Amino acid sequence: MKTIAVINGVNLDRLGRREPEIYGSQTLADLQKLLEEHAKKLGVELVHFQSNHEGEIVDKIYELSDAGVKFGIINPGAFTHTSVALRDCICGSGMKFVEVHISNIYTREDFRHNSLTAPVCLGQISGLGFGGYVAGLYYLAGL
Repeated sequence: MKTIAVINGVNLDRLGRREPEIYGSQTLADLQKLLEEHAKKLGVELVHFQSNHEGEIVDKIYELSDAGVKFGIINPGAFTHTSVALRDCICGSGMKFVEVHISNIYTREDFRHNSLTAPVCLGQISGLGFGGYVAGLYYLAGL
């Protein structure tokens, strides 16, 4: 069975409480439940991970890679725009990632328009809410 990692970065544990006008009222648990429903239909296994700490995310990606996981969906949160370490980890892990953002980062503040991580991912989905994660899941399940 194919395993796909779903990695959520900084502040995504606050979904449903943090800026609901931007990120909506659904929680991280709601997202995980939605993805599990789709994963079951696709016959894939998901591994969920969230951290507000850059190094923990880096460690988890390498742990997953070393365990043979080949695919991932990642929403780095603000680390998207700041973390060379995370970019290098994604590139060096050997895993194929789709970068996802709940909001459209290109309609927000200028500093959010630059992703350090997207160039080392297969693609980026921005602005489709939780639907972006679902789209990324279907894409990776089909590889």
